[in-house]
Parts: sequence; structure tokens; C-alpha cells
Amino acid sequence: MPSGPAPNAFYAQSGGVTAVINASALGVIETAAQYPDKIGRIYAGKNGILGALREELIDVALEAPNVISGLMTTPSGAFGSCRYKLKGINESRAEYERLIEVFKAHNIRYFFYNGGGDSADTCQKVSEIGATMGFPLQAIHVPKTIDNDLPFTDNCPGFGSVAKYVALSTQEAAMDIASMCATSTKVFILEVMGRHAGWIAGAAGLAAQSCGDAPHIILFPEIAFDEARFLAKVKETVDNYGFCVIVASEGTQTADGQLLSGSTSRDAFGHVQLGGLAPKLADLIKQAHGYKYHWAVADYLQRAARHIASQTDLDQAFALGKAAVSLAVEGHNAIMPTIQRTSDEPYQWTIGTAPLDEVANQEKMMPKSFFRDDGFGITPEARRYFEPLIVGEAYPSYDKGLPVYVTLAKHLVDKKLPVDERW
Repeated sequence: MPSGPAPNAFYAQSGGVTAVINASALGVIETAAQYPDKIGRIYAGKNGILGALREELIDVALEAPNVISGLMTTPSGAFGSCRYKLKGINESRAEYERLIEVFKAHNIRYFFYNGGGDSADTCQKVSEIGATMGFPLQAIHVPKTIDNDLPFTDNCPGFGSVAKYVALSTQEAAMDIASMCATSTKVFILEVMGRHAGWIAGAAGLAAQSCGDAPHIILFPEIAFDEARFLAKVKETVDNYGFCVIVASEGTQTADGQLLSGSTSRDAFGHVQLGGLAPKLADLIKQAHGYKYHWAVADYLQRAARHIASQTDLDQAFALGKAAVSLAVEGHNAIMPTIQRTSDEPYQWTIGTAPLDEVANQEKMMPKSFFRDDGFGITPEARRYFEPLIVGEAYPSYDKGLPVYVTLAKHLVDKKLPVDERW
């Protein structure tokens, strides 16, 4: 780093948010404050990387201390997130030049980007262009994704809380259906997120603690959907237990790669917009067997459910935010802190690292050993993996029956560059 005043840091949130992403933000903020000789002010991007492109930088120091500490128990992206994927440097050099211009103007030399695989790619590219343009940055990716599909880390912050929510919801819904199935609903379908990897759907399997417990059927993106086998399993389950509970990953697909749900529209990252799987499955069951059904889509509820967050998930989210800053002040660049499991029982973990050029745009699927032989459930090995991640209740404070969450003032620093209307 050049001599003179301590350079500033930039933190931003990216992609779909989680119940604990703000805990990572707090880890970054609190740890950065412990190094006043190396890190000056801490700026956060308003709406993720767009905050840098638009020079909309939130001065974290102007937030009330109780609001900052309240990030630990507040869901969503407190600073604002976005789905904005930077193109290749050769395709859109202007974007990168703009970022460096903004960072130069505000003496920003640390870049902390909190997100999933696409965010890791962005972080890597920003590091590269900074060096190319003679303005080196220390770019650290802070992992976050409810999909749990980042490589090199045992699990990802955000996943443990979603896993807990989905397992709980499956258990409770199953009790409802079981009590009414003699004369009413016999099939319940819960659609959960998971585009290519079935981690979230798999976690629902924790609800089944003895033979006959729900979920009776789990549909994974990794296992080809066979309509005939599926419908036969539904009938067999209803015949045996009186009802059938199904947890279906939104990315469920046939052997030829055809998604059962989806549309022609795509998001900013180029991903097909998914949805509508649960009613499609329900219709198949209705046509084949005539069973009365209900279905639900967990959607944003699963990732916003801070009231039932996993303590393990919260601890890891905070620890990775802290680790990101520690790595930066130690001189590391283009790297991601990771969770390394050292023991299942008792559950123990430590912090590791992974290079961004190996993390970016990679997806970690569930291993074959986690799938039951019939493809409709999880194995004991999978259970050993999932169980520790949902342990512990990290309840927020409550007032008048509702959780107490914080809202940032988001005071922006004065702009130093001409307004650029491209972003």
C-alpha cells in the first residue's frame, strides 16, 4: 500500500440475500475498526456493486452504534444488494475503469464482496483490473449463498438457516397433513430453492427421524425425474401411511436436462427464472391418482426467516466476515475465507482459504453418497453432514410479539466524480 493516510475499504452485498448476511457485514465492520493504522473509513455500496459504479457510497461510521450492532440479528441485505454481473474485462472495460476511478477518488484499496459464485468471479475480475490499471486492490470474497454450492468450503453462510427453516416447515406441515388425511388432503408439496444443487431439498430430510416420517419423497436436481417412478412412489406412500409429503427442488429436471419448471426469462446473471414446479407436480398427481393436495413455495420465506436462524450459521457468517479483513491486512488478495470441518461429533470447524480463480463460477453438487438408493431421500452420511449446520437457536430480540430489526440511515459520502448515467 502507498504511504500516507490509511486507505479506505469498500464492502458490498451481492445476489440473493440471507438471514445472516448482515452478520458477515458486522464481522467486516468491527474487524476493520480494529486496524485504524491500516484501514481508514469503511464504505458500503448502496445496492451492491452498483453502489461503486454509481459512486453511491454509504459511510458506515455515520450509522448509530446500536444500529450497527443490530446487524447481527437483522435479515436481508441491510446495505442493499443487486443482481449485476460484470462482463469480461475485454467485453466491458468501461465498467472496470469506472470502478477504479471511484476507488481512486475515495482512496479505496480494500474490496470486500459478500456473495456467491458470480460474486467471486466479480471479485477476481476487480482484483485483476486494479493491478492492470496500476491501482492494486486487495480483493477478498466473503462467501454467502443459501444454495450451499460454493466449492472448497464445507458449507456456506445462509445455508444452515435455510436448512433449519425447511426442515422445520416440513416437519410441522407433515403433522398437519397427518392429522387430516383420513378425510382431507393426502398430498403436500413444498417447493424449495436449488437451481442445480439439491442441498436445500436434502436438508428437509432431517425432518424424517424414524420410518414413515416426512418427507417421504425428495426431488433433487442431480437425480433425473422419472414421472412413472415418482407417481408410483406417491401411491405407495399414501397406501402405507395415509398421506405423502414431498419436498421438491426448483431445479428438478428430466434425464434429457429439461426443467420441470422454468420460463424463457433470465435474471441479470443469465440464469433461467424458475418457479411453478409444485403446482405442476400436484397436477400430475391429481391426474394419476385423484388425491386431494396442497402445495406451498418456500421462496423468500426460507431465506428471510431470521427468527429461526441457526446459531451455527450465524457464528460462521460472522467469523468469515472477520476473517476476510484479517486476510486483507495480512496482505492476501483474490482469496476467499472458507469453513473447514474438522469433526462431525462433536461438530468442529476452522477457517481456511481458497483462491478466487478456482472458486469463481464453480458449483458444488451434493455427492452421490448423500442420495438414498431409490433417489427419493438422503443417507445417514448426508444426515451427519446436515445436522450440525442447523444446531442452535439465535433468536433476535422481540418487542410486542415481533422481532426487533434495524434499518440503516445509509448516509452517502459526497461524490467526487461527474455523474455517469450508464449505471
